[in-house]
Amino acid sequence: MTFDDMMKMRRLGDIDVSPDGRWVLFSATDVDLAKNTRTPHLWLVPTAGGKSRALMEWMAGENGGRFSSDGKEILFESGREGGEQIWLASFDTATGTMGEAHRLTHLSTETDGAIWSPDGGQILFTSAVYPDCNDDGCNKARDEERAESKVKARIFTHLLYRHWDVFTGDKRSHLFLVDADGGTPRDLNAGDEHDVPTFSLGGPTGYAFSPDGREIAYEEKKVDDPALSTNSDIFTLRLDDANAKPVKISTSLGGDFTPRYSPDGKYIAWRSQRRAGYESDRFRLVLYDRATKQLKDMLPGFDRWVDEFVWAPDSQRIYFAAGDAGEEPVYMVKLPGAAMQLTTNGAFGDLHVTADGKALIASRMEVTTPAEVVRIARDRPDAAYSAMGHDAVIGLNRDGPLPLYHSAVDAVTHLNDALLAQLDMPKMESFWFPSIDRVKVQGFLIKPPGFDAAKKYPVKFLIHGGPQGAWGDEWSYRWNAELFAASGYVVVMINPRGSTGYGQTFVDGVNGDWGGKPYIDLMRGLDYAELHSSFIDKSHECALGASYGGYMADWILGHTHRFKCIVTHDGMFNTESAYGTTDELWFNEWEFKGTPWTNRALYRRWSPMLAETNFRTPTLVVHSQLDYRLDVSEGYQLFDTLQRMKVPSKMLYFPDEGHWILKPQNSELWYRTVNDWVDQWTKVQ
Repeated sequence: MTFDDMMKMRRLGDIDVSPDGRWVLFSATDVDLAKNTRTPHLWLVPTAGGKSRALMEWMAGENGGRFSSDGKEILFESGREGGEQIWLASFDTATGTMGEAHRLTHLSTETDGAIWSPDGGQILFTSAVYPDCNDDGCNKARDEERAESKVKARIFTHLLYRHWDVFTGDKRSHLFLVDADGGTPRDLNAGDEHDVPTFSLGGPTGYAFSPDGREIAYEEKKVDDPALSTNSDIFTLRLDDANAKPVKISTSLGGDFTPRYSPDGKYIAWRSQRRAGYESDRFRLVLYDRATKQLKDMLPGFDRWVDEFVWAPDSQRIYFAAGDAGEEPVYMVKLPGAAMQLTTNGAFGDLHVTADGKALIASRMEVTTPAEVVRIARDRPDAAYSAMGHDAVIGLNRDGPLPLYHSAVDAVTHLNDALLAQLDMPKMESFWFPSIDRVKVQGFLIKPPGFDAAKKYPVKFLIHGGPQGAWGDEWSYRWNAELFAASGYVVVMINPRGSTGYGQTFVDGVNGDWGGKPYIDLMRGLDYAELHSSFIDKSHECALGASYGGYMADWILGHTHRFKCIVTHDGMFNTESAYGTTDELWFNEWEFKGTPWTNRALYRRWSPMLAETNFRTPTLVVHSQLDYRLDVSEGYQLFDTLQRMKVPSKMLYFPDEGHWILKPQNSELWYRTVNDWVDQWTKVQ
C-alpha cells in the first residue's frame, strides 16, 4: 500500500437505518489530494446488502443524513449555499429514491447534529451563538462587527479561553428546536453561558428526544471551572411548557454522557464516570428510572469502558460496544443485568437496531480494512440467557469473560473492496508477555509485504497516545500501521500500562507514573518481540509516537540509546511549561497529582527535559501551531535543545493544523517526512 492508495479510499461516516428496516443511509468521504479537500456525500444501500449508490454529490458535500419516523423524509446538512444548514427531501421507501431537496434553516451561526422528533414534526440541532443574543440578527451583527474590526486583540477573564484547536471566544453551543415546516428556531438554552452539549471530538450525539416528543435529555458541563472539571451532567427539559426549567437527573461527580430514552419511555440510559477530575475513569452504563428517579449501574462487574450503546425496540435489551484486548466487540445486556458478547474480530461502532429487533446495523473495521457497514444477526440468543440464569451479572474482571454468543456478521457495503484486493497487507499478530509486577501485557506485530523469514528487517516501534488509548484491530488514516510496514519494516506496537481494554486497574497504572511502569512495559514488549522474531534487526529500530506517545518518545530520548532514531509528534517535553500552556488543566492535575506548585517533585520526576544531557539519538520533532492540548512551544523547546546539543535533528512545523494532521496534502508531507527520517537512520545501505 502507498499513501496515494490510502487517499483513494472512501471513508465511511455516520449511519442511519430506515424505520422499515429496508435501507441504510450513510455518508462517505472522498479525498481529493490535488485539491486538498475531503468531501462527504450521502449514500444509500439495502440493509440486506447490494449495490451502494450516491443520493447526491453536491460540490459542497452533505452529511448527517437521518430518516424521519415514517421514513418518508430525509434530513441532512450541507454548506451548498454557504454555511452548514439543514436540508429536507422526500424519500420513496419502496424505490429508495430521494426527491428534490429544499433548505430548512437560514441561520448565520449555521447548524450541526440535527435529529428528528419522534413524530417528525420538529428537528433538534445545535448552533454556536452569543448567549446574550435573543435572535439571529443579533448574532449576525455581532459576527460582522468583529470581522470588520481592525482590532483583533482578545481579553480573557476565565480559563479554557482556547480549546483543542480554536479560541473559544464568547459563543456557546446551544440546542435549538425548529418545526419541520419551517419557521424561527427556538433557542432551548437561551442565556446559558455553557456549551450544550459537552464538547466532543466525535461519536454519538449528547442529546435525545423522549418517545412522546414532549421532553429532551442532554448533557451539559454546567460548572464554573470548565478547564478544571470533568463533571458534565444529564439534564431533562420539558418541551411542552414554555416556562420549564432544566432538571438535573445525574448524580455522579465525574462525566455523564449520551443520554438515550428507552422506546417505552420508562428509562433513560447513559454512560457515567464516578471520579471527579478524571477523564479516563471507567465509562459505566447506568439506567435512570423516570418514575422512581432511581439510578442503577447496569453492569457493576463489567471492567471495560462502554463506548456507545443503543436500545432494542422492546426496551428490554441494550446493545453496546466496548474495547477489549485490541478489539471492539458488540455486547448485549438484558434487563435487569445479564450480559453476553455477540461479536469478535475487529472494531464495531455506530450501532443501530432494526425496527423488528432481528438485526443490528453497525460499522466495522480491521487493521487491514477501513470501516464498512455490516449487518449483525441477533438470531434470538434468549436460550443462551436461560443457560446463564435470569439474574446473572457477569463482567470482564475477576468473574471472568462474558459468555460469547456468536452472531453472524455480514458486509452491507463494499466501499473499497476493489482497491483492497490489489494490495498486500499482512495480518496483525498478537502476543502477550510478562512485565513488572507480574502483569501480562499485550503487543502486536505486523510484518512487511513480501515477508521472507530468512531476512532481517528494521523496526518501526509505534507508541500510542492518550495515554488512555490502545493499539488494536482498527484502521487509521493518521497513523496507519499497514502503511508504515509497507516500505519494508516490521511494525511493533505495545499496549502498556494506561491502555484501555484491559480493565480499569490497568488504565489507572499510568497515573502519576508516566515514565515508570509504562516505559518498562514498552521496553520489555520490544525485548520480547526481538527474542521471538528472528527476522527483527534489533540494531536498526526507530521509536515513533504522538501525544502521550510523543511524550514517551521524548522520555526514551533521555533514557535509552537502543534506537537508531526517534519521531516525536506533539509530545510533552517540559511537564511544567506544558501545564501552563494546555487547555484542559484537569488532565495534567490528575495525571501528575496536583499542580506544579503543589507537587513540583512529581512534575520534575517525569519531565523528559531534565534528562537532556543524555540526548544522543537522531530525532524528528513534529508540532502544530493550533495544537492547544500540547502547545507548539513544547516542540520548539525540544528542537532548540537538540540543536544546541548537536544531536542530529529536524523539525516539521504545521501552522494550520491542531493535535491531528487532517489536511490531505499536509498528511502527505507528514508521512513522507516521517518515513524519510526513519529510512535515513535505519535502512541498511
